[in-house]
Amino acid sequence: MPVVVPQSTVTRRGVLAGAAGLFLLTACGGTDRPAAPGSGAATGGFPVTIPHALGETVLPERPQRVVTLSAANADVALALGVVPVAIPRTVYGGDAEGVLPWVRDAVEASGGEFPQVIGTDDLAAIPLEQVAAARPDLILATYSGLTRPEYDQLSAIAPTVAYPDAPYSTGWQDQTRIAGDALGEPERAARLIEETRALLGGAVERFPQLAGRTFVYSGGMDAGSLGVFRAGDVRVQLVTDMGLTLAPYVEENAPGGDEVYYTVSPELVSGVESDLLIAFFATPEEEQAFRATPGVDLIPAMAAGGFAPVVGADRVVASSAPSVLSIPWVLDSYLPILGEAAARATT
Repeated sequence: MPVVVPQSTVTRRGVLAGAAGLFLLTACGGTDRPAAPGSGAATGGFPVTIPHALGETVLPERPQRVVTLSAANADVALALGVVPVAIPRTVYGGDAEGVLPWVRDAVEASGGEFPQVIGTDDLAAIPLEQVAAARPDLILATYSGLTRPEYDQLSAIAPTVAYPDAPYSTGWQDQTRIAGDALGEPERAARLIEETRALLGGAVERFPQLAGRTFVYSGGMDAGSLGVFRAGDVRVQLVTDMGLTLAPYVEENAPGGDEVYYTVSPELVSGVESDLLIAFFATPEEEQAFRATPGVDLIPAMAAGGFAPVVGADRVVASSAPSVLSIPWVLDSYLPILGEAAARATT
């Protein structure tokens, strides 16, 4: 899970570099988990022990120099009032310096020193030397694709907190909760989660036509087939957090296994039943190319006017790797896209 390069070139860390291949990884996120017993997280006291998929990390005291891996980790640190000493370069959706707009806004609003932007356009490479040079006392990687060897290398530099379940699968709630524990701000994290839930929960009130609507979420065409994201994907979970329902088709026709993504061959797309088809594109040209693909007009939601294209790299990142910082930034542009598609589908 994880932002646009052709599907064939998307790497394991394509979360912020690919389009149709965004988050083609396993497992699911977004579930609520209590703090580990005796971790000290409930009160923000230290030491804190944080379990994760690659082990457990002990933080003896409140971190002062935080390095984040992947944009969503930078988001949650900033939302919790912590300006990292180093953040990852974001190729897709970032500005000329590789910084996402809501990240820049948050750093500037903090009045703190701007973080060092580390990494290169090669998202498959972790900039170990740059991480070490930043002298971190915490490496936050709850939303990342760390392998065991990479985790071991980073842990030799500083305490490293990896994802709780699987690569790029940590939902925005868990991202926030875990970071709150690690940074000594569990109560602030809980408030952010509740505020964001309330924001998302108001979607149907703002756009009543969304009530009861089903959706399919796609990254467009993948080698001639329609890409479909399953319930475990974080972008799908963001839409269900707004009160919509993932179309039964998605899970009923999913192949076996934990993969959160699969494709539907062109001759079968007429069976992809849903009220809305949500899809993301880096540019208007990519959206138009999708519309012009032979057979796309046979998808029921397309035929009914229920197409909801999310266009623009920054919007794609904000809604595909959602966080308590990116959700408020994107929601006012995201919701009307869904609402207008739902309104068209009723006429």
